[in-house]
Amino acid sequence: MIYYLKTKASSNPLRPRLKGNNKKRSDDMDKKIKGVIVSEYPFEDNSKIINIFTENGLLGVIAKGAKKVRSPFFSTTTKFNYGSFNINYKENGLSKLIDADTINSYNNIKKDIAKISYVTYITELVTKVYKHDGNKNIYKLYLDCLDKINDNYNPEAITIILRLKLLDYLGIMPIIDRCVVCGNTHDIVTMSSYLGGYVCKNCLRNEKVISTKSIKLIRMLYLVDISKLNKLDISKDVLKELEEFTEDYYDRYSGIYLTISYFMQSKLAS
Repeated sequence: MIYYLKTKASSNPLRPRLKGNNKKRSDDMDKKIKGVIVSEYPFEDNSKIINIFTENGLLGVIAKGAKKVRSPFFSTTTKFNYGSFNINYKENGLSKLIDADTINSYNNIKKDIAKISYVTYITELVTKVYKHDGNKNIYKLYLDCLDKINDNYNPEAITIILRLKLLDYLGIMPIIDRCVVCGNTHDIVTMSSYLGGYVCKNCLRNEKVISTKSIKLIRMLYLVDISKLNKLDISKDVLKELEEFTEDYYDRYSGIYLTISYFMQSKLAS
């Protein structure tokens, strides 16, 4: 249920009451949202500001007293907590947290520095792509990735899958069903980030040839439903080839600049 704040009545009894005086305000109301806390910042002595990524984008919320150990917000407003939040919503400005419940605390992620590193990277990537497109499926993809990484699936492989899927929302998906030069569907021998996809042996010039496994797997990973994955076993050599292709492709065509590159993030996680 949504509650609206009442406007004050006019203090002048001779002043005619305007028709809009009792109108409910839509820019200041209580409502319930679900989302993942993607960042937090100190606010005043014992409070903090949390940014919650929801299906409708990022929302800044003030959590009063959240830094106090005895506060009910102490454990429910930590970074990467997925929760349900009752807030006093303000369309213009920061909203205020009323209460919160944890849906998934992602404890396996929080106690593993490698997982934290990958999740930090995909969080920034996802929120930036969402600003570009605003499709609610991006939020679902993000939750699916957090679930799988928390369930101990290879975070590097999950990250590569996500990167491939997000290219669609950026409108720059590479050609991975035929040769990008001639359209041939047979004899594919490599992938070129410069040319923008598969390259067959007849069109091969100076491009680096990669393994057949990487060529086949990139399309499978692009098409797979992350939430339905029950096995993900990919060799380090194949992961390296897919990583190099997606990294260079993003650098060339996405226009997205992150505070930490995929290369640096993978080094921190190793």
